[in-house]
Amino acid sequence: MKRTFLITGASKGIGLALAQRLAAREHTVIGIARNPTDAFPGPLHTLDLSERAGNEQLAAIVKDSNVDGVVNNVGLVRAASLGNIAIETLEEVMRVNLNPALMAVQAALPGMRARRWGRIVNISSLTVLGSVERTSYAAAKAALVSFTRSWALELAPTGITVNAVAPGPTETDLFRANNPIGSQGEARYLSGVPMQRFGQPDELAAAIQFLLSDDAAFITGQTLHVDGGASIGKSLL
Repeated sequence: MKRTFLITGASKGIGLALAQRLAAREHTVIGIARNPTDAFPGPLHTLDLSERAGNEQLAAIVKDSNVDGVVNNVGLVRAASLGNIAIETLEEVMRVNLNPALMAVQAALPGMRARRWGRIVNISSLTVLGSVERTSYAAAKAALVSFTRSWALELAPTGITVNAVAPGPTETDLFRANNPIGSQGEARYLSGVPMQRFGQPDELAAAIQFLLSDDAAFITGQTLHVDGGASIGKSLL
């Protein structure tokens, strides 16, 4: 069955890869992003989700589009070491990572409840297990895991599932811009991945796509780590 899915943070990386996968299967895909791109296979709305007005527009788009599923992929990182974290930074990171997720899901709920079918996937992060200079970001992504579990419990009888995907280091353009090939940053990230390589956006998109499908109907409240084994520890080999 063809469905309608909305993805935030949709103009590049994992969000764009997911949109292309879904569109290839003839689903309707609606994107939300700060910057436009011609590569998006559907309507793409340029919104600033750090602002209340942007979130209100997001909610209106979700409601008007009568979406079957929401993928909360937008995120903001503000790296800072403990002792140098401004309260304003913490508030900004929490606001951008959490407010759009809540507003999009609440706008989608009436239609999902009426159809007794819906899919919500929150994109968390490996950093929830602990990461240096990521206090604000890890806290926000951990909150998304908490959202996932609480919403799953509330919605379990309705036919709506809620899950999270926690990516490990993934080779997006943004990641490469901050960690060029051969850099110390690249080596540091690779040292924590037992598979000794980075994830590809399409590999993350494949996991999200499964959780959006009918095949995942009995899975809810779960966090799927897609990280080359990084969440289970370092390989000694």
